[in-house]
Amino acid sequence: MASLVQPSPSLPALNLRRSSSLIRSPSSFRFPVRCNAADSFKFDDVNSAGFHLLTGDTVPATPLFSKSHLEDAIYKNTTRLRIFSGTANPALAQEISCYLGLELGKIKIKRFADGEIYVQLQESVRGCDVFLVQPTCPPANENLMELLVMIDACRRASAKTITAVIPYFGYARADRKTQGRESIAAKLVANLITQSGADRVLACDLHSGQSMGYFDIPVDHVYGQPVILDYLASKAISAADLVVVSPDVGGVARARAFAKKLSDAPLAIVDKRRHGHNVAEVMNLIGDVKGKVAIMVDDMIDTAGTISKGAALLHQEGAKEVYACTTHAVFSPPAISRLSSGLFQEVIITNTIPLSEKNYFPQLTVLSVANLLGETIWRVHDDCSGAIEPFSTLGID
Repeated sequence: MASLVQPSPSLPALNLRRSSSLIRSPSSFRFPVRCNAADSFKFDDVNSAGFHLLTGDTVPATPLFSKSHLEDAIYKNTTRLRIFSGTANPALAQEISCYLGLELGKIKIKRFADGEIYVQLQESVRGCDVFLVQPTCPPANENLMELLVMIDACRRASAKTITAVIPYFGYARADRKTQGRESIAAKLVANLITQSGADRVLACDLHSGQSMGYFDIPVDHVYGQPVILDYLASKAISAADLVVVSPDVGGVARARAFAKKLSDAPLAIVDKRRHGHNVAEVMNLIGDVKGKVAIMVDDMIDTAGTISKGAALLHQEGAKEVYACTTHAVFSPPAISRLSSGLFQEVIITNTIPLSEKNYFPQLTVLSVANLLGETIWRVHDDCSGAIEPFSTLGID
């Protein structure tokens, strides 16, 4: 019987970069106590006989009721934010907690010999706003079921609110019927998360915006674009040489929004014909890429068939360099061999999905979305919106 007690993750040290333009540094963001409970007390000198309350009463100072003990009690009672991590991406959850100046909540997750999942919270969450960080990345069914059991455990522990933080939402591509007698699995998964007891969902770069409508609870949808844009800006590529490329017609809106924020760069589109699942054939290129640095933008890379064939076409059309930018690196075989074949100057991804060491290659750059998700979690907890700069790109309403 294997068991896992969180938190004790080791952060990946290989080429991981944080976005410096996002919000504030973790060191200056120790969790702020918004409650003024401490104002109800007046502390005398440390050596005084007791504490004088505003009511006029005096409470004797004892080892069990000292100034430090009282301040600790006030702090613990007023920090009603709890963050727990599943087993899917504990490194990202640890980074989010560090940004907020918190420790990850203690949780015990075990798998029995028959594969059943057992979850027990190791600390009280009664009356707390609980955030569960668990992407439903491969193995999708295992991680999804673990998330549902975690939500149920928090609900039965009397949490005030439960927010499922899903950096990568599996089954998002099954969001409509393309043929008869198909299921819409994205709606089914949304129902499962809702019925298990979640009060809210925080997702990053859903495959299509319509997936938000599948939930009967509020959904905060944030985008990884600010993190990637910040990194590209640091590369000092001439704006006149840039062209943003959508690897398929379905991603035009995403690429257009990306191009507008990238010095209003021109747009090109790769037209493709898909003959089966995970199989793509490039047919045509709409736009001019000759002599330019092409930035290919997509929400995810699975087998890399679409984006690698698109990159080959861009080189044929005279592109000087090709960069691949994506939020979710699913990297199903043979993605690594395709991406490391020399077609790309650089492959830029985020850490919404954990990446094993064997899947790293020289052209790969991993950016962290921890600050983005951490700021969003704080704003949800603090009942703020993202309408004020520099948070307008967070996509929080």
